[in-house]
Amino acid sequence: MKELILLKEGEIALKGLNKRNFEEAFIRNLRRSLKGIGKFDFRRDQSMIYCEPLEEVDMDEAVEAASKVFGAAALCRAGITEKDMDRITEDVFVYCAKELLAAKTFKVAAKRADKRFPYSSPELCTELGGRILDKFPHLTVDVKSPDVVVNVEIREKNAYIHTGNRPAAGGMPVGTSGRGMLLLSGGIDSPVAGYMMAKRGVDISAIHYVSPPYTSDRARLKVERLCEKLVPWTGETAFYCVPFTKIQEALRDNCPEELFTIIMRRMMIKIAQRICEKNNIQCLITGESVGQVASQTMGAIVCTDNAADMPVFRPVIGMDKTEIISISRKIDTFDISIEPYEDCCTVFTPKHPKTRPVLKDVIVAENSYDFDALIEEAVEGTEVKIFR
Repeated sequence: MKELILLKEGEIALKGLNKRNFEEAFIRNLRRSLKGIGKFDFRRDQSMIYCEPLEEVDMDEAVEAASKVFGAAALCRAGITEKDMDRITEDVFVYCAKELLAAKTFKVAAKRADKRFPYSSPELCTELGGRILDKFPHLTVDVKSPDVVVNVEIREKNAYIHTGNRPAAGGMPVGTSGRGMLLLSGGIDSPVAGYMMAKRGVDISAIHYVSPPYTSDRARLKVERLCEKLVPWTGETAFYCVPFTKIQEALRDNCPEELFTIIMRRMMIKIAQRICEKNNIQCLITGESVGQVASQTMGAIVCTDNAADMPVFRPVIGMDKTEIISISRKIDTFDISIEPYEDCCTVFTPKHPKTRPVLKDVIVAENSYDFDALIEEAVEGTEVKIFR
């Protein structure tokens, strides 16, 4: 029996005159996600996206890939049948047989989008339910909490049968809410921050800072693997790798130790912002959570933000570690994040960092050395890699 994937729009369905733009972005992202699996035809109708294979494909793999594309509230793998009651019945007996044989109770749920179909939705449920009971006499009807729900959707072109939706990625299609630069460390929080902003439709790029010989190649490769894990959710991602050694050594030699981390963060922001300006990226994204470490106190965040001339979004700012870890497991970044290869944030860490820094003191300390040439050198020395 021929199958397809049905994706039910989430927030997209609430859009007004520009709804079509969001749907086109969603389909474009679906096409990208499924490109390596096979050829598909995409169409939209009544807040539903139809994703039909044009050749033999691994449907389990296709459904899994589609479930990571932001824009749909739910999706299902469905069988395609004719808009004829007898044909629907025959195909339900075959397509849903495994679930019906394993169940004790069932119900039929019907949607009749095509009002020309001779059965109303209640009539279709009653008629098909009776036929199922005749075919599978061990079953009983339970409309409140059935073991299996046989869904029949009568649409304009065909009828579709399936045994239930699964949650999709939700959110808005990536690329519909501007572009953002994620400060991607090797930790747990920043990949989650990137995922959450992509869910709101932001096209994500990532930036990482390396300080050889203080940081190893394994640390960089670890972050690249995190970037690869994000790609199914974020789509094509530009990865910027910034040489940061000279700046950190200058900080060590010229700035008060207790302010090292704050000024280092300000340098990161300034470098990221310059790269954003060159690449038409409108915001920065970090994985900071209030109070988690010394550089993430309210005072420290104020000092960090002062270095930026563009918005700095912190989507995990109010989350505790347990919540962040839960999402990291969902997006499969947790196991990589806890590998013991440390990034440049651990280099020259002060014994007693300032947890309540005063902005004017930070600026005075920073201005005691001219970092502009080193910042420009870091920007020029940045390597770019594209993950698809």
